[in-house]
This record gives sequence, C-alpha cells and structure tokens, in this order.
Amino acid sequence: MSEQLEYFREYKSKLELAIGKRGTKNLINKAGFIVSAGTNDFVVNYFGTPIRRQSYTVSGYQQFLMQHVQQFIQGLLNEGAKKIGIVGLPPMGCLPGVITLYSNTFHQRECVETLSSIARDYNQMLQKELKALQNGLTQIFYVDIDQPLRDMIQRHTSFGFEEVSTGCCGSGLFETSFTCNLESNVCEDASKYVFWDSIHPTEAAYYIIFEAIRPTIDIAIK
Repeated sequence: MSEQLEYFREYKSKLELAIGKRGTKNLINKAGFIVSAGTNDFVVNYFGTPIRRQSYTVSGYQQFLMQHVQQFIQGLLNEGAKKIGIVGLPPMGCLPGVITLYSNTFHQRECVETLSSIARDYNQMLQKELKALQNGLTQIFYVDIDQPLRDMIQRHTSFGFEEVSTGCCGSGLFETSFTCNLESNVCEDASKYVFWDSIHPTEAAYYIIFEAIRPTIDIAIK
C-alpha cells in the first residue's frame, strides 16, 4: 500500500507539469478515491500460510490490517484527497478457493461460516474507524460488497446464476492469478457463474455488485 501512495505522488508530479499546482490541487480535491484491500491479506497471508497465524491472533491481525488502512487513508488525505470510499471484505468463507481449503469433500461445497464471520467482524470495525476519521473537510465512505455477494450466493437463481461454489476458470477449485491463464479450460458461459476463478467474481457478478454500491459512490463523488 505504501507503493500505491508513492505511485500517486508520482502521478501528481506529472499532473503539476501538465496543468500546474493549482489545477492539480483542484482536481485531487474533487476526485473520488476507491480503496479495496484486505481480502488477500486474510485468505492468502493469514489463512493460506501458517507464518502470520504464529504471530497474530485473528483479532490481532484485524487490528494490524486496520492500522495499515488508517495509515493509507491518512496518506491520501495528506495528498489532498477529500472523498474516499473504502471497500469492506467479501464473505470470505464463500470464496471457492477458501471452500476448497476447508472442505472435506468436493461434492458438498458450502460456505465456511467461521471465515465469513471474521470478515463481518472486520467490516464492523472498519465502519467504526471510518466514522472516527470523518471531519468537516473530508468524506470517507464505507462501501459494502459483503451483502451483495451474499445475496447472489444465497439467492443465485433469482440473479440468473447456476454455480456459486466453483469458478469458471480451470477446475474452479483453486486456480487464480497466473494459474488461470490462456492455457486454462474455461466454462461455456461465465455469466452463469458468480466466480470467475477461485477468488474473483465474474463480470456479471461485478456488475450486480456495482449496481448495489452505486448509490454510495454517487453520494461520494457528487
């Protein structure tokens, strides 16, 4: 995340060369920022490997991530950001890769509620922290993706989906990132799947998420 801030500072420097410092300040002040972080930190870094779990309890790791989010938000504020949307965690226990990791069978694939509850607890902590960071000069919004994804998974047929516990790419059980590539087999119709790979939603699912969070975004950037 510190690198992201550095990239942003480099971008601002280029903007200043193009439109001047005053123009850049006005642009940044009016811009809307969307920040999404935390899912990989839990799924990969904490539950995927034992190293973090040896150093942190779940609550301790939640606080650890929260501190980094706070620092990142403060970094954006220091660079002139005024309107910031922070995306919460999804229902982590419903991600296909997580189901594969914790399921005892490939046939009965259900959400791992203990992990989804950890995501909900973190989201509640995040919302409280964002309220504490609010002041008269900035607008900091919580963006909820947990409920839209949960709705799609629980009531998938009403959204036109047929598969919710495996991804479209490869086996759909564990592939993500470079393991999902041009050589991978894919499903015939990705729009029938909630997930593209074992972590990320499909375009169809992302569109529904966007429609659900659009009112929050509209308020943030108007």
